[in-house]
Amino acid sequence: MLFEGIAWAQAAGAQQGSEASTLLQMAPIVGIIAIFYFLLIRPQTQKAKEHAKMLKDLKRNDEVVTTGGIVGRITELGDKLVTVEIAPNVRVRVERPQIASISAYGKAPGKKDKE
Repeated sequence: MLFEGIAWAQAAGAQQGSEASTLLQMAPIVGIIAIFYFLLIRPQTQKAKEHAKMLKDLKRNDEVVTTGGIVGRITELGDKLVTVEIAPNVRVRVERPQIASISAYGKAPGKKDKE
């Protein structure tokens, strides 16, 4: 019984000033979360939005690069699939999200497409 009273007295003394120390202990964690958000999460979501807009704005005869590195010209567009001509009379069907970018390969400035 004597030891229980001492234990309660020690526990009560440890709580003094704990609010300020708790806030100080949480500050670095909050800072790290903010850094992760601004350096990793936010740029990734912005890039995903730009990619979605690019996929929505695709049109026929755009020169594109797929995620596999295949470069070709769009011949047909569907809701989910895109037909890409990678050589004369060689066409492959690619899922729309697999198009990485619209490319400028093979396009000289000032020249018009013959198609």
